[in-house]
Amino acid sequence: MVRDTVIALLAGGHVLLEGVPGLGKTSLVRAIGDTCALQFSRIQFTPDLMPADITGTMIISEHEGSRGFTFQHGPVFANVVLADEVNRATPKTQSALLEAMQERSVTVAGTTRPLPDPFFVLATQNPIELEGTYPLPEAQLDRFLVKLLVPFPTTSELAEIARRTTGAQLPRLENVVGREVLRAMIGLAREVLVADHVLDYAARLVAASHPRGGAPAEVTAQVRFGASPRAVQGLVQMAKVRALLEGRFNVAFEDVRSFAAQVLRHRLLLTFEAETEGITPDSVVSRILDAVDPEPVVS
Repeated sequence: MVRDTVIALLAGGHVLLEGVPGLGKTSLVRAIGDTCALQFSRIQFTPDLMPADITGTMIISEHEGSRGFTFQHGPVFANVVLADEVNRATPKTQSALLEAMQERSVTVAGTTRPLPDPFFVLATQNPIELEGTYPLPEAQLDRFLVKLLVPFPTTSELAEIARRTTGAQLPRLENVVGREVLRAMIGLAREVLVADHVLDYAARLVAASHPRGGAPAEVTAQVRFGASPRAVQGLVQMAKVRALLEGRFNVAFEDVRSFAAQVLRHRLLLTFEAETEGITPDSVVSRILDAVDPEPVVS
């Protein structure tokens, strides 16, 4: 999970973290801000949160005896923004993140203001507590590069958590990379070469997620809508970073396959019948990977 989160950031994308409370989602995001010397901001999403509480608003200020309107920046003006329990806010407030995530700017009072560079949104949501929540609309889910499932710790990991956090001294993180270096790393990842046949494989994976002619039978029966073109971009972006981490300067099929579930799981809309039968998006993605041959036979 930590590796995938870092890869997503180096790919320049936003991350949706899903897991039950207490698994360290907030700690992970805060640690990224500390180790990368980035400006960190946390937004606790609640039903009464308003869009202006995120983007900022115009306020009356007085300067040298004259009054006027000045813009007060909201918490979204940071390098790393933690949207904690993002599904607790109303759709109106959730939509305030749409422009920020896609355009990396916000428009208030008719003026568009750019956000800091780099800019990442890491949102968390609780999958088991549905009362008083508002599921994220598909348009906003599509803005997240990946959706990562936060697993419950093993017994040994639980003991290690207690050992590290209940002693006299708490662990302290050190800065390991500056903002400019991180920006350069993101730019370097975009320069990794991708052969046409690898791009074609990523495109065929996304095309196979749509219930139409040529799709696997399970997809036709269990999926209402498949992934958007942003999924192809996500697969390639993540694959480029993985290739560099593996010591290669070109993307391989395995790089693309490694992130199929993370990139596609939140972009698939299952049928009602599939949901009642307990079918998960990950199982559908697994079937797609089995059905799509990296090197199709050309007749």
